[in-house]
Amino acid sequence: MKDFIWNVDTKILFGKDYLKDLPKEIKKYGDRVLITYGGGSIKKIGLYDEVVKILEKENIFYKELGGIEPNPRVESAREGVKIVRENDINFILAIGGGSVIDLSKLIAAATFVDADPWKIVIREEKIEKALPIGTILTLAATGSEMNGGGVITNPETKQKLGFGSPLVKPKFSILDPEITYSVNAKHTVAGVADIMSHTMENYFTLDKDTYLQNRMSEAILKTCIHYGPILLEEPENYEARANIMWASSWAINGLVKTGKDTNWSVHPMEHELSAFYDLTHGIGLAILTPRFLSYILDDDTVDMIRDFGINVFGIKPSDDKFQDAKKAIGALHAFFEQELHVPMTLEEVGIDDEHLEEMAKRAAENAGGSIKGVKELKEEDILEIYKASLF
Repeated sequence: MKDFIWNVDTKILFGKDYLKDLPKEIKKYGDRVLITYGGGSIKKIGLYDEVVKILEKENIFYKELGGIEPNPRVESAREGVKIVRENDINFILAIGGGSVIDLSKLIAAATFVDADPWKIVIREEKIEKALPIGTILTLAATGSEMNGGGVITNPETKQKLGFGSPLVKPKFSILDPEITYSVNAKHTVAGVADIMSHTMENYFTLDKDTYLQNRMSEAILKTCIHYGPILLEEPENYEARANIMWASSWAINGLVKTGKDTNWSVHPMEHELSAFYDLTHGIGLAILTPRFLSYILDDDTVDMIRDFGINVFGIKPSDDKFQDAKKAIGALHAFFEQELHVPMTLEEVGIDDEHLEEMAKRAAENAGGSIKGVKELKEEDILEIYKASLF
């Protein structure tokens, strides 16, 4: 196991009745709030009115930035920075899923940078200071409520890139599973797939001495496999919503990657799909992951993939470890397709071969020439994985 430093200092308020604590938590850091949210679902379910009522009762000044996109765009961050500066905002309250939280993190950092927010994303500006952030989570998926990372899209350059800093970790996050009852089936299963992908990106490594981290990862994956299908049948099942919500946070708060080399592979490939086609992120990850595993299956990776099948899907081991690994990949594909009803080909989500070569080239370039994950993927490798995902 490699040396590491790990710290997550986000305060989690998990359960049904913590909105009442919102003013107390905000006032620890500020009293002039920017509320950020997405397409308006928080208004339909009454959450927006509830939050505004609480802020007004406590005489907390607020402005708002709504309409944040599912693949959050840099122009929204520019608008957010403008609002913050014009109104002396000193705290950001993100009400939404990962897209809203990610964009709020960029606004928080870009407020203190004398440059376009995109300069932070492409590493031309360093995050040295950030506004404090709190979140009210409405969708279990990205884990952004408990980490310092984010992903932003620039439609002009057709780029979707990640950025991060400990300075943009939320100070607190309110996680009420009941708030997620209204999430539709498509975004519920996309969220489950996203959680599983975060976990698998950390799980699939060639490190041999991270037994504890791997068993933790398997627990998160088995939680998703158990409760994901239940949510399709019972969208207001509190136990299922609660377990998936907590799995989301722990999949990507850094714990399961401690002591490991975890350069991710599938995410940088999927980011190109989202950048070009505005595809729902979790759906793209589900489509690509089994093809990625099939492509990298070799003498180096067979034990890793076989263990996944045995420990996560309960595959009975045989004397043919390659056959066992192939069964593991098949079980993952079948779970996404048959249990979660995720479309499992690019064709089904409206993607053909028109931009595959360009996307493969960009994915390699954005990763520094090649994706250096569990196995190095060059442009030609990425293209083959895209092609295998078409039909």
